[in-house]
Amino acid sequence: MSLQLTSEFAPTGTLRAAINLGNPILANQNADGQPYGISIDIATELARRLNVPLTLLVGQTAAQSVEAVTQETADFGFFAIDPIRGKGIAFTAPYVLIEGSYLVPNDSPFTANDQVDQAGIRIAVGKGSAYDLFLTREIKNAEIQRAPSSPTTVDFFLSEKLEVAAGVKQQLEMDAKRLPNLRLLPGRFMVIEQAMGLPKTRSPEAQAYLKQFVEDLKASGFVSQSMARHNIQGAAVAPASSS
Repeated sequence: MSLQLTSEFAPTGTLRAAINLGNPILANQNADGQPYGISIDIATELARRLNVPLTLLVGQTAAQSVEAVTQETADFGFFAIDPIRGKGIAFTAPYVLIEGSYLVPNDSPFTANDQVDQAGIRIAVGKGSAYDLFLTREIKNAEIQRAPSSPTTVDFFLSEKLEVAAGVKQQLEMDAKRLPNLRLLPGRFMVIEQAMGLPKTRSPEAQAYLKQFVEDLKASGFVSQSMARHNIQGAAVAPASSS
């Protein structure tokens, strides 16, 4: 590891990782408020390989992480790949694939995902989340209403008496167990490619290193072991990338 490459990743001397608590598959907080999860494991491993100290910049939404990396107050982060985010962020290939699902009241007439996009239907989604970005492009007839964050989507959906909530399958399953008279529609409406990313202003060498780092973690079993350690359901290790 050259000093120049290390300084590309950590120009302040400390590697600053943007951590998003809005996706429970990737990161959570324990009773003491300390973050843990796959993204923390990966950030720690990257800092170990670069031989630099690590600082976790913890936010509640993906939008906060996107802003931190785009504005370079963070050196890298963990994101669902999306073309809008790609304007300022250089992505790796995905390391995890996550399912996006719909949740509805038990008495909803909906039985399939393709029934949701109808006039008069209101879909709750976390503002700035990958689900928000995807549905904003894809939904033609239903109305999207944005909760402050992904973890608050279902509470927002209930308080506003909306017809559908959209989000990460695991979070919606947790909410359906926590709250009465809710169910998930079968299957999924999208698959999220969860990747790492760093500012596009960083050198091609730094971007190439991060891409290879992700491939190494997938191939070595690091990602699958981290998922098992944190008892992650509803996600899968992404396949190897040839690019």
